[in-house]
Amino acid sequence: MDIETDTLLKVILVLVVVWLALEVLEAFVDVLQFILVPLPKLLGVAIIILIVLYLLDRL
Repeated sequence: MDIETDTLLKVILVLVVVWLALEVLEAFVDVLQFILVPLPKLLGVAIIILIVLYLLDRL
């Protein structure tokens, strides 16, 4: 089995591009997770504020 140099370089290039894409995706997911962690607490506070405003007839 004889693999040409160009073919081997293309395979390595594709593997490096996939590796870099996965690194970027991991960084994006980390940022997204950092943003979405406090979301349930903020949503709960927003619901409490809406209920209080409704009860005070301010809504």
